[in-house]
Amino acid sequence: MYSFMGGGLFCAIVANILLVVSTATDYWMQYRLSGAFAHQGLWRYCMSGKCYMQTDSIAYWNATRAFMILSAMSCFAGIIAGILSFAHFSAFERFNRSFAAGVMFFVSTLFVLLAMAIYTGVTVNFLGKRFGDWRFSWSYILGWVALLMSFFAGIFYMCAYRMHECRRVAGPR
Repeated sequence: MYSFMGGGLFCAIVANILLVVSTATDYWMQYRLSGAFAHQGLWRYCMSGKCYMQTDSIAYWNATRAFMILSAMSCFAGIIAGILSFAHFSAFERFNRSFAAGVMFFVSTLFVLLAMAIYTGVTVNFLGKRFGDWRFSWSYILGWVALLMSFFAGIFYMCAYRMHECRRVAGPR
């Protein structure tokens, strides 16, 4: 049980770091504009060595930003619940923290999946046609890796919960 929780905690910490880095950096997409290379993230776009804030309130950027932030927050809450699941407090006997941590990691996975799906759909259908030479970049890829890591963290914590429940039902022998 503790090995599942340790593996889940490791995956969750890596996922949370990747979520924060992916959300904060400016390399979600790279393209060529007027012969010069440019790149953009969720908050800024950079051309010719200068970066500018994205002041346009475009719905898909706002949705992607919101879902990425919500994902990082729910992953962090899952990490807290995951750390607390190592402790055994009698006051919380009816509330299983490993189950709660697993649920929070699955919620984080859902949020990052929504963010990545929105960004991918709009980029491929709109921006991909606007810019001839473009590609997704490393910040975007980190978002997908964070999705996998938070999903596996949820799987690990659900396995730990299942092992705990099987031992509890079987009782002491």
